[in-house]
Amino acid sequence: MATSSPDFEPTAAALERVFGLKVKDLAKAGWGPRIARRFDYYTPDDHYEALMLRLVSDGMAWLDVGCGRAIFPSNPDLARLLANRVRVLVGIDPDETLEENEFVHERVRMPIETFDGQQRFDLVSLRMVAEHVTDPDAVLTSLARALKPGGLAVIYTVNRLSPVPLITRFTPFAFHHFAKRVLWGTQPKDTFPTAFRMNSPRRLRTLFHQHGFSEASCVRLDDCRTLSGFRLGFTMELLAWRGLRAAGLGYPEACLLSVYRRKASSRARLSA
Repeated sequence: MATSSPDFEPTAAALERVFGLKVKDLAKAGWGPRIARRFDYYTPDDHYEALMLRLVSDGMAWLDVGCGRAIFPSNPDLARLLANRVRVLVGIDPDETLEENEFVHERVRMPIETFDGQQRFDLVSLRMVAEHVTDPDAVLTSLARALKPGGLAVIYTVNRLSPVPLITRFTPFAFHHFAKRVLWGTQPKDTFPTAFRMNSPRRLRTLFHQHGFSEASCVRLDDCRTLSGFRLGFTMELLAWRGLRAAGLGYPEACLLSVYRRKASSRARLSA
């Protein structure tokens, strides 16, 4: 069951700001943003970015896990704004695309599982990383080591029971390259194997609790972007989304956006 807190809910103003940073001039934007605005729809990316806009504060130390070449792939202006706001932004990723990241202040080329953050960070973020994790316990141990007591971990990932992740689990990896290129125009170097071992609210809550965290928020975000590369497809998805909302139902495809706080008095698993 999802939990939410006003302290971690992106405001309408924050959503509008990140949308504006991304789109700038709606009149000159492509058909995608105009269709989204017509339906008053904000993507899960928008919600994640608006939450980060709210959480990233002056002078903090921020660790972005699995960032690759971009903090926010579709919103470089927001990445620049927040990178300039913090005292230090460390990007950690074993992949060579990290060297292309122009926003991080420090680059660490290694898996998060072997990183000792020495309780240096106020905030840790994992944007579309959790679905690739094969050893959740090792990742959570490292996150606990990286965060100061009271620090926050933000997890933005896919819901494992959504149609696309279910298809992904039962199709060859080579098909993933093809499907992502056709649907979203992504490059092969931006496609990675998935495991889906920490991709449900219950699983996330259990893992973080075991490693000395409390759940501050966990929300389900309707994701209407499967056919967003096609004008008619995107419109049809949003029409279906609107109809399901009117019936009090969620859209089948969804993402999870969760926030966990490292307990100030906890030393759980830090020496594991």
